[in-house]
Amino acid sequence: MSNVAVRTSGRFRSGAGLGLVAWLAGIVFFLPIAWMALTSFHSEADAATNPPSFGAALTLDGYREFFGAGGGASPWPSLINSMVASVTSTLLVLLLALPAAYALSIRPVKKWTDVLFFFLSTKMLPVVAGLLPIYLFAKNTDMLDNIWLLVILYTSMNLPIAVWMMQSFLAEVPVAIIEAARVDGAKLPTVLTRVVAPIALPGIAATSLICFIFSWNELLFARVLTGVVAETAPVFLTGFITSQGLFLAKVCAASLVISLPVLAAGFAAQDKLVQGLSLGAVK
Repeated sequence: MSNVAVRTSGRFRSGAGLGLVAWLAGIVFFLPIAWMALTSFHSEADAATNPPSFGAALTLDGYREFFGAGGGASPWPSLINSMVASVTSTLLVLLLALPAAYALSIRPVKKWTDVLFFFLSTKMLPVVAGLLPIYLFAKNTDMLDNIWLLVILYTSMNLPIAVWMMQSFLAEVPVAIIEAARVDGAKLPTVLTRVVAPIALPGIAATSLICFIFSWNELLFARVLTGVVAETAPVFLTGFITSQGLFLAKVCAASLVISLPVLAAGFAAQDKLVQGLSLGAVK
């Protein structure tokens, strides 16, 4: 009994230690967000103090200026552009990645590992290396400052990683269920939408969230290829850094507002995101 008690006590201390490390890591990652949120409610004078004044009076001036109360530009067109580009490209990625992942996992093609490596190798090219050709193409086709150009770019950029992720998720779908559906007369679109997709929903949710985050945060292409009409939220955010100085409280307020869609999407899909990232599509 004593040996059992010793082993149980050791496991408890080990579990408590790991839990403490996890909490500390979570706090470390959360502190910059909390600091940004607190700074966004300070005046510019209080936000610029060093060391920071945690007990300073709170104000909504930063948010009022972000939303154009002081005569500045409205952020809504940029936010809408980011939402359109991110959501549309994510939907297109899922529409294209699901049948591709199905072909590579459940009905694998010959040398499917080579195909997956080819998909992943397209992400190895530095983004800046393809910037000039894409800019010249957009200029010659009159697609500069066009939101649909960003949709096409984001779709092509996220498709390889989406196929790679969903292939591993769909590989866990039982083949017997698919064969039973085919015996009942289900065609491929029905199998994908009514059999495969519900089972692999955690993986699809994880893939879509990652693609949405990548599209929402993308800055380089949006900065170079857009102007006024198709300006996205990250490009709008960089406009707060001017030659007159850095308005810290205003930038923090803008950063927090622009981060809210990603945070809300992650919070809404957190259960399926954890299952998907842990390859738990099928238990």
